[in-house]
Amino acid sequence: MAIYFFEEETQAKLKQKRIVKRWIQETAIKKGFRIQSLNYIFCTDPYLLAINISYLNHDTYTDIITFDQSETIGEIEADIFISTERVKENASQQDSDYQTELLRVMIHGVLHLCGHKDSSPKEKSQMRKEETEALQSFQGLSVPRGTPKP
Repeated sequence: MAIYFFEEETQAKLKQKRIVKRWIQETAIKKGFRIQSLNYIFCTDPYLLAINISYLNHDTYTDIITFDQSETIGEIEADIFISTERVKENASQQDSDYQTELLRVMIHGVLHLCGHKDSSPKEKSQMRKEETEALQSFQGLSVPRGTPKP
């Protein structure tokens, strides 16, 4: 398993990186996938907009773009680009904190790689449910050792 974090023109301020990696891996395993290589590239709005225009022909801001490069069923190889500016804005609009929203967007990309869609209202609802469940499992992992879990 190789999960890497990169920053382009921004600082993601991602906390607990080792726990985050374990959480991402465990989430993928629960969905029947193994991570071979997963790169998170945290970037600015203009950086991600340029990618959105160049590769997807979409002239709009977005919080995440996932490029699936997997060649084997059940294995994940991908690059996930995340705009930290969109994450900050999403967090304020949803009355959430930055770290929680960053994790939600990160796992959103993994869920896409595991086959979840979010095109229809029904799919969006299911995706949100999956994100929430994954975030709850992260909370269980991030409890300091020796601290009883709720």
